[in-house]
Amino acid sequence: MTTGRFRVRAAARDWAIAVCVAAVLLVTGLSGQHPATSLDLLGYVLLVAGGLALAAGRRAPVTVLAVTGMCAVGYQAAGFDVAAVAYLFAVYAAVRAGHRVITVAASVTLLAALPLAALVSLHDMGEAFAQARGALEIAWLIAAGAAGEALRQAERRADEAERTREETARRRADEERLHIARELHDSLVHQISIIKVQAEVAVHLARKRGEEVPEALLAIQQAGREATRELRATLEALRDVDTPPPRGLDDVPGLVEGARMGGLDARLTTDGQRHHVPAAVERTVYRIVQESLTNITRHATATTASVHIDYRPDALTIHIDDDGKATPYAAPTPGVGLLGMRERVTALGGRLRAEPRSGGGFTVRAELPVDRTS
Repeated sequence: MTTGRFRVRAAARDWAIAVCVAAVLLVTGLSGQHPATSLDLLGYVLLVAGGLALAAGRRAPVTVLAVTGMCAVGYQAAGFDVAAVAYLFAVYAAVRAGHRVITVAASVTLLAALPLAALVSLHDMGEAFAQARGALEIAWLIAAGAAGEALRQAERRADEAERTREETARRRADEERLHIARELHDSLVHQISIIKVQAEVAVHLARKRGEEVPEALLAIQQAGREATRELRATLEALRDVDTPPPRGLDDVPGLVEGARMGGLDARLTTDGQRHHVPAAVERTVYRIVQESLTNITRHATATTASVHIDYRPDALTIHIDDDGKATPYAAPTPGVGLLGMRERVTALGGRLRAEPRSGGGFTVRAELPVDRTS
């Protein structure tokens, strides 16, 4: 919208300049002395046309350069001793657009053509050269070209400065991402590694003594391994934004097994023929199942949970139920996990429903569209 307003203002400004130049040329032609001939009307038309052509200088600078030059030659041949003001504006626009060679060639041609055009009406070589020199002073021509080149260089430097600012911002963002990755590595990964190691030592000692290893201890051991893998994958994603965490549908059975080891009677079922699923959809399915099972284990006071994945031709659905303490009259608290699931599903154009079940417990149902052509 801002770009559109800028274009409208620029077009209005171009037309205003064009009309003003055309008016100045016409008034100069009407007030000047010139021999009355049958070409007077043509001369006036060329004066106005040369000025109005400047309105297209921003879109077609080379064409406007040629039109204003021919108009100048035309009204000189018709006997109008009027300066080629419109051509000077066209020179400025063409040089600003970067057409320096074409502008020099056109200007040399015009300087040679103007005396011949003046000779048609004056029939005197000396007067023709004097009128041509007055119509297009070389100093003004050089000044117009220099002004266009100066503005072109200023715009180029401004563009380079903008690119430099963008590159600096990207570099700072990369540095911040690496800083976060290092901080996470130094804190979370270290602490979780200690928990995992201690759990593994406890399991090892229990087995060495011939004691039965508690399921809770095995669950801690498995959760520590899983958390370590997840954090490392996340750190890789922070270090390289194009590298997603390597989790998908193949890892969902491991999530269900981990929940089962933690004491939850979790089951995984599937329907339909498995087909190619985009990586983004696979990651979302994994996160939905992971977050749902985590919520069931921590908050639901549930004993059973079911994870059902249905492969459809154009969509993939995930249905997760538990028999926890949620009731139809208890509105779910929208925690960070549930909000994150909804954002992931919505970003892929899918739908998510998370609410208490009519028979008790909680249900999470997500439908993700699958583009089979991708």
